[in-house]
Amino acid sequence: MKIVLFSLVFALFLIGCFSFNSDSAQKHLFWKVSDSNSSVYLLGSVHFADSSFYPLASEITDAFEHSDELGVELDMSDTSVVKEIMVLSAQRGLLPDSESLDKILPADVQSSLDSLCMAWYIPLGTFNPYRPWAAAMTLSSVAIQRRGFHPEYGIDLYFLMAARKMGKPIVSLETVEEQVNALSGEGIPDSLGIYYMRSTLRDMPLLDSSITLMMRAWKTGDVAMFRDAMELESHPKDAQDSLLTEELNERVYTSRNRKMAKTVEGFLASDRKVFIVVGAAHLAGKDENVIELLRDKGFTVEQK
Repeated sequence: MKIVLFSLVFALFLIGCFSFNSDSAQKHLFWKVSDSNSSVYLLGSVHFADSSFYPLASEITDAFEHSDELGVELDMSDTSVVKEIMVLSAQRGLLPDSESLDKILPADVQSSLDSLCMAWYIPLGTFNPYRPWAAAMTLSSVAIQRRGFHPEYGIDLYFLMAARKMGKPIVSLETVEEQVNALSGEGIPDSLGIYYMRSTLRDMPLLDSSITLMMRAWKTGDVAMFRDAMELESHPKDAQDSLLTEELNERVYTSRNRKMAKTVEGFLASDRKVFIVVGAAHLAGKDENVIELLRDKGFTVEQK
């Protein structure tokens, strides 16, 4: 199962574990990347969490305090950014008034969606205004929150609020349009959006296990476990499914990872002391993640 770690405000717009061990020997989804004379830090975020994630390890918070800037996917503490996301989310994630999701989805997929809505006491037809891609993302968001994890405890939001309080400059690694286009399906053919909805519904029974495993992996800094949590799926993929999954991964992760790695390279070249927080999948995913890309470029990379 691929859990898309999407924009917080986009998720909220659409829908309207374990104790933390701060032992200094504990590894985290946290890396120091260095060239000959400068370093940046990269922390993998989970956008939905709970109070058990805090307080964060001193090694992480010390690195943040001693950095000059905070780097994030998008500065969600900026009201103008939030407004732009909401406007673009409506344009990209919602169907025209003349269309309806229940008219787009194949009968078996619509039946599965209706069954899940009834199980979760969501009125039938709630998702009709959404494109298949956006509806699937929203279902994942609802499922995560049903497990007790909420956006107000998200790791990225924690550091954004801390940076604002400290007056620390915040730099966005992506533009609003880049992220919303990637995550809300701009240009995605119906076949791909429907496949994403079908696979989300099909793998929903595994979601609790996947979320539990992912949160444990974050708290223990276990990269292999985090990848396993992302890859849980209920059915083997056929050739067509594999192609569609590859296309989704390219849009949501791989192409964005390359851009993030290039940005980090620029920070190092300019000797900028930046503490970067991005979705953990960008740092720990199996295909061309940011950490591997930076290591391949010859930088020194240490998991902390």
